[in-house]
Amino acid sequence: MKKFLKVCLIAVLAVVISGCSTSKSSSSKSSSSSEESTLAKAKKKGVLVVASSNDAPFAYIDVKTNKFSGIDANIIKEIAKRIGIKTVEMKEIPFENMIVELNKGSVDMVTDAMYIKDERLKQAYFTDIWYQEGEAIIIPDDSDITSFDDMKDKVVGAQKGTAFLELAQKWQKEGKVKDVSIYGKQTELMLAVDTGKIDACVTDGIVANYTLKQDTSLKLKVLEPYEPEAKGQIGAAIQFDDKDLLDEVNSALNEMKEDGTLLKILKDFGLDESYYVGVDEGKTTNVK
Repeated sequence: MKKFLKVCLIAVLAVVISGCSTSKSSSSKSSSSSEESTLAKAKKKGVLVVASSNDAPFAYIDVKTNKFSGIDANIIKEIAKRIGIKTVEMKEIPFENMIVELNKGSVDMVTDAMYIKDERLKQAYFTDIWYQEGEAIIIPDDSDITSFDDMKDKVVGAQKGTAFLELAQKWQKEGKVKDVSIYGKQTELMLAVDTGKIDACVTDGIVANYTLKQDTSLKLKVLEPYEPEAKGQIGAAIQFDDKDLLDEVNSALNEMKEDGTLLKILKDFGLDESYYVGVDEGKTTNVK
């Protein structure tokens, strides 16, 4: 009987110890999973870090003021202010690497005129639409290209990682252009056309018009008439783990649409109502 009682006591103690161990392990796991979110950290620190390839007029560091400037810059700075974050810092990252760096945690958001596309929606959340636009074709002032039909025997350039490179490569497959050259930066792309390395380039319509107005040394012009083929909607990318950040950004963005702030920002950069997308039609359907 004593032996029996001793065995029972040992068994009970084992269960109790096991239960305590499990509880402790569970508690430890729960503690680690309650790590501060990106939004909470940004609010606590007062800084939101965003990625951009430093291309004007979207999101760039103004060399005269050393300030974060541009269409997307002004939109995200207003959003940050409305959600309680004082400062927005830009981290320069090549366009094709921005979502990769976002998912590594190098930045909190991507805000650089990025088109909301199916393949990107598989990689990150996207906010509701900020605005919409299309591409433009840039040619030398003295070019013999007078319409898109003249592009069949021409070499066209585009920037790596953009929707416009995909469009140019599509044209090449369809026999609408002779060849496609790839460039890492917008400035290199424009310079290649200006110096005759390529016959034309396809790029963001807003960037094209802005660049040609700002740099009169470039002997270039926008091909007209031309109807944009790759019209797209622009938003900001956010990690899948940061649903709370996505929700707060969208809430502030839609407030800006309703009170007229967003349209004012667009007009400050010479964009009319055709670039504006309202609250209802501007909803993004994320895959997660």
